[in-house]
Amino acid sequence: MEKDELYSVKWYKGGAEFYRYLPKDIPPAQVYEVDGVKVDLTMSGESTVTLDKINLASSGVYRCEVSAERPTFITSDGEGEMNVIALPREGPKITGGKPKYHIGDTVRVNCTSFSSKPSAMLSWTINGHKAPKEFLQEYPLIIEKDLQTSVLGLKFQVRESHFVNSEMKLRCTATIAPVYHQTHEESVTGGNQQASVLESKETPSQVSANQTNEASTFGSSGLSTWRILMSTLTAIASVWRLLVR
Repeated sequence: MEKDELYSVKWYKGGAEFYRYLPKDIPPAQVYEVDGVKVDLTMSGESTVTLDKINLASSGVYRCEVSAERPTFITSDGEGEMNVIALPREGPKITGGKPKYHIGDTVRVNCTSFSSKPSAMLSWTINGHKAPKEFLQEYPLIIEKDLQTSVLGLKFQVRESHFVNSEMKLRCTATIAPVYHQTHEESVTGGNQQASVLESKETPSQVSANQTNEASTFGSSGLSTWRILMSTLTAIASVWRLLVR
């Protein structure tokens, strides 16, 4: 079958049209106001739409609809979900710790990961071993301006087994999979020895090449601390081919 002539390309977010391309119109591209969507017309056309100034409101289900000219008026579409993630501006913080502990003392510390969306998942280790569930104290999320702060407490009675070479290491890890993974570790000594070195360690965020390419294809300029995750979005780097069947 010969290729049909393109009549229109339309983009929607959550059912609301925000971009229309009709090659016979002058100008061919039209933009409509939709919350969280700002189209960069200089980078958009019949086969690609690029969004600028991405923010949390940009998350949602996006759909592209392509129609052929007469006489067939064939229409094809594809959709997928885009999630915008706000990463914490700093790593997790441990608070409440003492510079040294004696056997029989009670450790009461909190780990906090500030201002993100979604919230970071927190976990504790003691000398590299996962803290038992009964040691953990869970707190409600703190929500401010659509961003979420996570807090996870750790409480246990110090035993001799908690010291390795007279040292105890408490580590908190904050994770927003698969793009964010950072830790904060506090080392203290036992008995009457002088302690303590506070050490913050960061593990670089891991983003696959596939995810990076998908985000940039759809349009992700000026993200700063924002990251885009796009799942199942067939984006139509050549949507016109949908009509050639």
